[in-house]
Amino acid sequence: MGTLVTVPRPVRRVVSLVPSLTEALARSVSGLLVGATDWCTHPPDLDVVRVRGTKNPNLGTIRELRPDLVLANKEENRELDVRRLRDSGIAVWVTVIETVPQGLASLERIFTAALGRPVPEWLITARALWGAPPQDPVVDVAIPIWRDPWMVVGSSTFTGDLVRRAGLRNVFAGHPQRYPHIDVDRIDGSGADVVLLPDEPYLFTAEDGPEAFAHTPTELVNGRMLTWYGPSLIEAHQMLRDLRRIHSGSIDRGI
Repeated sequence: MGTLVTVPRPVRRVVSLVPSLTEALARSVSGLLVGATDWCTHPPDLDVVRVRGTKNPNLGTIRELRPDLVLANKEENRELDVRRLRDSGIAVWVTVIETVPQGLASLERIFTAALGRPVPEWLITARALWGAPPQDPVVDVAIPIWRDPWMVVGSSTFTGDLVRRAGLRNVFAGHPQRYPHIDVDRIDGSGADVVLLPDEPYLFTAEDGPEAFAHTPTELVNGRMLTWYGPSLIEAHQMLRDLRRIHSGSIDRGI
């Protein structure tokens, strides 16, 4: 974001305020993470101090952990919290990720420039998988992220770019807002071939979500595969490729 961040060497203690980055570090460098948010659910056995949520982190707890570096994200974290941590003399590295290439490049910078570490193997694999040109879109999708009120993925989002590169066309990609409020009847009548209902940030389930759509098929999906940038990108590549095949009719759905 154009801010000079002076990171001490070597970096031994990191607090992550971003679930994707928490998983990326925990998967790659043992013992480096000392704190993470309550929303940092991967890896499941992560044993670090919890510093509350992404929007309301406990700054006192973070300061007590004496991190060499705090990892944050422009979309997920508040500028006020970043500023207060920096005013305390703590280095805060803020990422901006709205596309898959941005995510891959940002992750590489974190490991090499911020942490002084080699690029992990999973990132090399993810870069190879997602480095190809986007596939031609053959399936139209709508992606709600909340209900009451209903909200969907709009323009200029990591999720939208991810599905586009996998050959899925987001029917609300042209909306001027990133996460617009859209009435459920309009989503249902959008012409989408399928409505993808992730389990985060809103927890859509078989009993909570599909019943709202009278005309469009729905599919429950792992939200981490749509919104996280990190090791999950490898799994997301396979999941989205399977979705593309299923809903384009190129494989037998057994129906």
